[in-house]
This record gives sequence, C-alpha cells and structure tokens, in this order.
Amino acid sequence: MSHPDHSKEITRIKRIIGQLEGVQRMIEDGQYCINILNQTKAISSAVHSLEAALLEKHLQHCVKGAMCSTSDENDQDQKIEELMVLFRKRLK
Repeated sequence: MSHPDHSKEITRIKRIIGQLEGVQRMIEDGQYCINILNQTKAISSAVHSLEAALLEKHLQHCVKGAMCSTSDENDQDQKIEELMVLFRKRLK
C-alpha cells in the first residue's frame, strides 16, 4: 500500500515556520509577553489544524484501505492500534 500525498501540507508547514520565526524576533525585540503568547497560541492552533489534516488523510487512505481491501485482520488491528497509541499520547 502506498502512502497518501501530503505535499499540499508543505504550505501550511512553511506558514508555521514563519510564525515561529516571528515569535523568535518578538522575543529578541523584547515584545510584550501577551503579544508573544497570542502568537504562540496561533502557532499551536495551526499545528493542530495540520495534525487534523494528516489524520483525515490517514483515516481516508491508510485505515480505510486496510479495512476495505484486505481480509488480513492483523493489518486491520495494527491500524487500530496505531490510532490508539496516538490518542493515548495525546491524553497524557
């Protein structure tokens, strides 16, 4: 099974990098704490949005493919376990 194309997410990643560089400049320039925190919250939101897009592609391509195209229950169980591990990390 091939992996889904995530190349459209590069623009989003570059924007996040730009935001991080902006925060670095704000810190170097001695900007007000709340302004910096507002920018870090925007970065956090952008990262969550990136994660959601990647998760959706994973579900639509990898998980759906494993559930529909194979009768190999081990492969299906592996996809479920991968998601469970991811969510367990998120809950910690």
